[in-house]
Parts: sequence; structure tokens; C-alpha cells
Amino acid sequence: MEYNTCINGYNIQAYYSEKNIEEIFIPLLQRLTKLQQEKGRRILVMLAAPPGAGKSTLLDFLEHLSKTTDGVKAIQTIGMDGFHHYQDYLLSHETVRDGKTIKLVEIKGAPITFDLEALEERIRLVASGANCGWPTYDRNLHNPVENAIQVTADIVLLEGNYLLLDEDGWRSLSDYADYTIFISADEDMLRSRLVERKAKNTPIEQAKDFVEKSDMRNALEVLHGSKKANLNLRVNSDSEYEVLK
Repeated sequence: MEYNTCINGYNIQAYYSEKNIEEIFIPLLQRLTKLQQEKGRRILVMLAAPPGAGKSTLLDFLEHLSKTTDGVKAIQTIGMDGFHHYQDYLLSHETVRDGKTIKLVEIKGAPITFDLEALEERIRLVASGANCGWPTYDRNLHNPVENAIQVTADIVLLEGNYLLLDEDGWRSLSDYADYTIFISADEDMLRSRLVERKAKNTPIEQAKDFVEKSDMRNALEVLHGSKKANLNLRVNSDSEYEVLK
């Protein structure tokens, strides 16, 4: 199935096979519907994956699928990208990496460039069942858009790179989740996708340099430093998904 959407200010074209839809995605929606009915309250689902794995597009598709499939409950999807620190903050704050002092903006997307305290506070609010605002991120503006979404659904899917990261500060986030999903992918495929994405608004050589110094380091941290999820998937170079045992 071809799927067209807009993610973070970009128009995206994606394709999901009927096999994946019938054998993975619809059963997942059925599982979440049953879980929500059993608990009798809002459930929060967290999906983590490295940058470039297509998680934002997949969740957008799952939301669409939930609204067009009989027998499942409509879900609402949100992302953690709206909790990036503002560009002014990243330009004015520094960190040390590989023995050098650098501006945070040079490694934008790394865990340190997110407002973790604000993210956890809002996750706690969503998990409590409260209706609340949620920020999004616009890649053209390079900044969050506050309270762009109102969270109101009984099944909420939150996606982000570091939601299952097994590191101090991040480790406790998944405690708020009723169900977790992790997507892994081939490193070379991620590199290619990340360069293509960065090159949309950056000269190609600069894009490649940024990906090697920043995005791929983040991707490797997610791939090798995340906790095991309730559902573990792998996306291949042909965009086909498989369930990992």
C-alpha cells in the first residue's frame, strides 16, 4: 500500500506491503485494542528506533490504519522530537565530545540536546490519562511547536529514538508504558537514509560529515544501548518488516 503523509514539515512517500499489514500491523492494533479494553483506561505505548528507521512515518500510518480497520480502536500518535531544546539554547550551550568543546547544535539529536525533564513530566501526564497539549518539531523551523497536538485518545503511541535507552535519566521513561516496541535496522541503510534526509537542506558533503559525526553515533547508541521491548521488529532495505524472536 502506498502511503503519502507530511512528517516534521516534509512530504513523505512510503510503501507498506499487504503481508506486513495483515501479519504485523493489524495484529498489533488488535493487541493494543484488547489491552486497553482489559485495563479500562488510557494505555501508553512507546516505540523506539534509531534515526532513519522510519518510525515517525510508520506511526502515522498505524494511526491511519486504526481509523480504517474494523474491530480495532483508533489510536493517537505523538513523538518526542518536540522536546528538542530550542535552537537558541543549542547555539549558546556547549559540551565536550572526543576531548573537544563543541556547541550542542553540532550534535543536535543526541540525548543531551533534549529537554528530558520536560519530556518525562509530559509523559507522566499522558500516562495518567489526562488530556493535555503535546509539542511537535518542524525541521524547516528548526524548533519545537508548543502544544501543537491535544492528546485525548484511549490508546496513545509515543515514538522516539531514546525512549528505551538503558542509561541514567532515560532508563525510567519506559516505566510509564503499558507496551513497548523496538525497531532495528542495518547500519548502512540508516546511514544512506540519514544522508538523504540531511541533504534536503544541507550541501551533500556537509550532510555526510554531519551524519558521521552526529546522526550515526546516535543511531549506534540506540541500536546497541536500548532495552528489549515487548515487540521487537527489524526493517530491511526493501522497507519490509520482520518480527524478531
